[in-house]
Amino acid sequence: MGADASKIFGELDKKSTGTIEFKFAIDVAANLPKKMAAHADEFLAKVKKGEGIETEALRKFFEGKKIDTRKVLAAAKKAKAPKEATLAFTSEEVKKSIEIDGMAKRPSGKPTPEEAEALKKQKTAKAAFFETVRSRLGLNKKSWSDKKIAKALLAFQKNANDEEKKRKGISLEPPSGTRDFFPEDYAVQSWLFEEMKKVGRAFGFQEYDAPVLEHAELYKRKAGEEITQQMYNFVDKEGAEVTLRPEMTPTLARMVLKKMDDSGEIRDLLPLKWFSIPQCWRFETTQRGRKREHYQWNMDIVGVEGVTAELELLAAVTTFFKNLGITAKDVGIKVNSRKVLGAIVSAAGVSKEMFAPVCVIIDKLDKIGPEAVTQELADKKVPKESADMILKAMECKTIHALAKLCEGKVDTGAIDEMKNLFKYAEDYGFGDFMIFDASVVRGLAYYTGIVFECFDRRGELRAICGGGRYDRLLSLYGSVKEIPCVGFGFGDCVIMELLKELKLLPEVKEKVRRRVDFVVAPFNQDLFGAACSVANKLRMGGFSVDMLQTPMKKVRKAFSYADKAGARRIVLVAPDEWNKDSVRVKDLRNVNDDEDKGDVIPIVQLVELMKKAMSA
Repeated sequence: MGADASKIFGELDKKSTGTIEFKFAIDVAANLPKKMAAHADEFLAKVKKGEGIETEALRKFFEGKKIDTRKVLAAAKKAKAPKEATLAFTSEEVKKSIEIDGMAKRPSGKPTPEEAEALKKQKTAKAAFFETVRSRLGLNKKSWSDKKIAKALLAFQKNANDEEKKRKGISLEPPSGTRDFFPEDYAVQSWLFEEMKKVGRAFGFQEYDAPVLEHAELYKRKAGEEITQQMYNFVDKEGAEVTLRPEMTPTLARMVLKKMDDSGEIRDLLPLKWFSIPQCWRFETTQRGRKREHYQWNMDIVGVEGVTAELELLAAVTTFFKNLGITAKDVGIKVNSRKVLGAIVSAAGVSKEMFAPVCVIIDKLDKIGPEAVTQELADKKVPKESADMILKAMECKTIHALAKLCEGKVDTGAIDEMKNLFKYAEDYGFGDFMIFDASVVRGLAYYTGIVFECFDRRGELRAICGGGRYDRLLSLYGSVKEIPCVGFGFGDCVIMELLKELKLLPEVKEKVRRRVDFVVAPFNQDLFGAACSVANKLRMGGFSVDMLQTPMKKVRKAFSYADKAGARRIVLVAPDEWNKDSVRVKDLRNVNDDEDKGDVIPIVQLVELMKKAMSA
């Protein structure tokens, strides 16, 4: 860490106790730049949650790593700063605030004279209340405006409510690293998944699924990988070792093997082209774009040896981006070959048994830097000369430069594969997305050929998706011969962050906002049954209908509800019209037109006329 280590540890451990509070360390890590945050996350993942962190262990871990002292000190300062303005309110003040809030409620439209008067009185009462609070706490209005005190009061009430719920053993937050999907969030997620499914179907793939609970043995066969340390695994009541799946590819392999006969032939039309959007679980440090549960769009091709399979998958990924309005200026796809890397590592004197662990280390190059990679390779007994040779290959900026470096040492077939892939990508129309990057190796041990990783060009987010060829995975699970396979995984968390960054979400939210064809509103309780019959008739006619559960005395309130529910039209079931076997239908696009009273339509013609109106 250099000469400034004492400054850093002096700030992290002010009282010189030799330990740092775990929560404080998490907060510091959250405020660090990307590469240093990756170092911190790697260290914190090895620490038991809640335990104090020994400064000496932290010092040893960061020894030799490039650290910006100024940025670490700034992160520590941010971590110590109050997250928001906090004030302590008395129970009487909380009670008074609730009382004032109940004095009036701002209507959605223009207030009536009575409502306007009540709002005026409420505003005066609020101003007097905030002034009383400032006086008691000795605050000045310049630093503590009415709006700031109101925000602090809400935070105080929320905290008090949370504490009360904790005492009762209830938490309204989902488990750490997981998410709730309220209807508006779920609508966006459903839209995203449907866009993924559209691409899968457009490319001739079939959708499949499997249980979220999987045999732990599927992942233990790849022992030594980080993923085996991140599983939500347990022994069930029958004594079976199971896990919530951390990824889908081993499950796919298991399912393909079920279709294989004793000779190793797959009893299905080849190539298999399957896609799925499974929920996956990994116990890891959460950060932007990374949760402990996430959904991952997987597309895989089984049975094609050449790079045409990789080409088809990359075409699917880029088509998905284009459909969402994401261009090659926003994202790129880094491509490399594990075959070439394997030959280079072998030429550097590294054994085949060490190839997979070495790939896991090299995969961290962008996160932890060459010095740290060299150190980790040394820890695996890889000589410095060999590490230097590997890192030199990682620095190649073009396929041509890599080919020149490998001349006479490596079979050029793997390099020719990459050249063909880039040529075909140009022919397919997505060559502008493609970038050669020798440092991309992907951390999973089962990759055997072309590997790729999609990134945002501003460098603010984690990998958006990644994949590659894994021809030996089925052999690991019992296949009598190698079966060529290639696939990718595309998580839902990072792409959502990218859509936010590119300001594409507002358009999506408008597209998926709550909508319904009709709201049916009974005039009173006596006409509720009649309204039910109208709603049923419209639904049987193929329309979506929101039945107003409680009759509203004021028609404008019914209009307001229908507008918020996203209805295109409201059907009013009132005595005058109903007695004539009719209902009144008003187009809500003209809701503010007081002269438009809507159309009176006979019940027997309602569905037919509405179908014509909707198609117009």
